[in-house]
Amino acid sequence: MVNPQIFRQYDIRGVVDKDLTDETLYLIGKGYGTFLRRQDLKTACIAGDARLSTPRFKEQFTKGLRETGIDVIDVGIMATPVLYFSIWKLGTDGGVMITASHNPAEYNGIKLNKGLQSVYGEQIQEILKLIQDRDFEKGEGSISSNDEMHDAYKNYIVDGIKLERSVKVIIDGGNGVGGPYLPEILRRLGCEVKELYCEPDGTFPNHHPDPTVEKYMTDLINLVKNSDAEVGLGLDGDGDRIGVVDENGNMLYGDQILNIIARDFLINNPGEKIIADVKSSKNLFDDITKYGGIPVMFKTGHANIKSKMQEEGILLSGEMSGHIFLKDRFLGFDDAIYVACRFVEIMSKTDKPVSLFLEDQPKMYNTPELHMQSTDEEKFKLVERVRDSFIEQGYDVNDIDGMRITFNDGWGLCRASNTTPVLVLRFEAKTEERLNEIRKLVEDRIKELRN
Repeated sequence: MVNPQIFRQYDIRGVVDKDLTDETLYLIGKGYGTFLRRQDLKTACIAGDARLSTPRFKEQFTKGLRETGIDVIDVGIMATPVLYFSIWKLGTDGGVMITASHNPAEYNGIKLNKGLQSVYGEQIQEILKLIQDRDFEKGEGSISSNDEMHDAYKNYIVDGIKLERSVKVIIDGGNGVGGPYLPEILRRLGCEVKELYCEPDGTFPNHHPDPTVEKYMTDLINLVKNSDAEVGLGLDGDGDRIGVVDENGNMLYGDQILNIIARDFLINNPGEKIIADVKSSKNLFDDITKYGGIPVMFKTGHANIKSKMQEEGILLSGEMSGHIFLKDRFLGFDDAIYVACRFVEIMSKTDKPVSLFLEDQPKMYNTPELHMQSTDEEKFKLVERVRDSFIEQGYDVNDIDGMRITFNDGWGLCRASNTTPVLVLRFEAKTEERLNEIRKLVEDRIKELRN
């Protein structure tokens, strides 16, 4: 039987040849195919990243999919956003990406789509139940290949971005599958580009492919600092999460990247709503209001945000993890390659360095995302107890995703991770002293209310 623990909130992910085997991929293919067929859907694209297990996993998943009567188009090895683009361009009902995103090399996984929306939450559990019950549709689906999506995607982005001057850029591809796209696109747009680790390699020989963590961006930071580059751009393993390094070698985090894009977006889209997740800085929410937009604080998670965008017709969203979503001049999914191009387009409109883009904002002291060990059984209940205790004491609590407690000079977050057995904490305040006070208040309450 398949391990139910690998069926997570937003995708399926596990250790190769332990949690994920050829047989597992075949069964998940049958489960997903059945899920589509029972909604009268018939076609799906499949793609994969550069991990060593991906080709055989792709083959087994395709076998299972076809045996339920789904017609499959294999679009090759590509970045996750290029798979999303392929679903849109080829008009398929679904799409499958074999990837473990930014996980270490021994992992692999599966991201599932229905149209341009992620299959997530209860839908993933529905697929697990179909597999557990061996309740599969039967059929004979066709298989075809299409290797034209890479160029179609690059051309689509180049046609939609206009630079006012050349920008000097260094790109760290993290040896993921985004590396073959972004340097070529930016060169075609007129940029001066240096490449770092842009050759896909599923062993990730240079660093862990997560561009939002400073220790993995050390080589890019040093290269930017010791050159005349104006910006460093980092991609994660499958190309849907972005990291940015300014000309001085300082990291910009997801909320700051979204903030810079939001200011530019609101020039032509005044009054529009912009979603940011609960981990984002108060500066971002205040700045969206200041520049004429309507900030919406929402749940963390790319699938949650895409769904909310579709429901409310929202054109721009983002989260701390580096997933940023643009439906303004684009297709609405999280795409680090496209977002990098929009960021460079904003840079081309000014000679001001990136380090000064948000210089007018108040200085805030904040922690990175902190993790407190828990268990999958306990974590949600513990967050509820913490939330309820603060509400009962009259604190200002937002409970859209766990608990974000707000003060006039800072805030604290406690939420259960959807993917690992931890509580996620983050804190921000106007002074370092106040930051520590808020952190102590929340952490002490968690320890007090643990079973």
